[in-house]
Amino acid sequence: MNSDLLDRATADLARQLDGVRRLGVAFSGGVDSSVLLALAARALGPSHVLALLGVSPSLAADERAGAHEVARHIGVRLAEVETREGERPGYRANGPDRCFHCKDELFTRIEAAAYGLDAVAYGENADDVRRTDRPGSRAAAAHHVLTPLAAAGLTKADVRGIARALGLPSADKPAAPCLASRIPHFIPVDAVKLSQVERAEAALRRLGFADFRVRHHGDIARLELPPADLARAATTVREAVLDAVTAAGFRYVTLDLAGIQSGAFTRAATR
Repeated sequence: MNSDLLDRATADLARQLDGVRRLGVAFSGGVDSSVLLALAARALGPSHVLALLGVSPSLAADERAGAHEVARHIGVRLAEVETREGERPGYRANGPDRCFHCKDELFTRIEAAAYGLDAVAYGENADDVRRTDRPGSRAAAAHHVLTPLAAAGLTKADVRGIARALGLPSADKPAAPCLASRIPHFIPVDAVKLSQVERAEAALRRLGFADFRVRHHGDIARLELPPADLARAATTVREAVLDAVTAAGFRYVTLDLAGIQSGAFTRAATR
């Protein structure tokens, strides 16, 4: 079944990219951009595709290393694009449109670089299109960035199925939004807060947690974990969790009984 889906998706992407000789893919190493990169490499040939990874304090070191690993697995060259969204007042203000300023910065930097691209694409899928909390999509539209997965009608489940069929390292990787998404809206984003979140999340990853968020509430770190992980965090590794998160600069550590909530701050602000 996944093989048929893969063949259809590859053919659809090839049709969409007809006439494109060299494609840039805004790449994070997540499952969506990984599948887009792999399908583009199948459709155009690896030498005609370039992975473009935005690098700034909002990108965790683990995510940066993982993106390089996935690009190597696919066989496509990766170029790091230094972005400076932290210098943009709209980004630092951290309103519900923060992602617009971040993506606008990324696509502006890509356009200014001499990569010799005919087009740029990013990994929006068909489920993303239906969400109202993705201001980054407005930036993509403003820069005429292609959305081949969404155009092909591929849902998140389809994307994961294709990733497994391709044997991608990111096939079952949990969603990993940028570190700034851990800071409540209208609390300014700065390098100190981003570093605290990164250090706390890296420590939790070393303790065996895979899918989680460390939300920054000043002195308080609010940990969002899947319900199945809450008991472990509160019992068998409680002291290790406490030590790890306080070592990152937080004074208090709390567990959110609601569990992990993707896009919680933006959804609440846009209702």
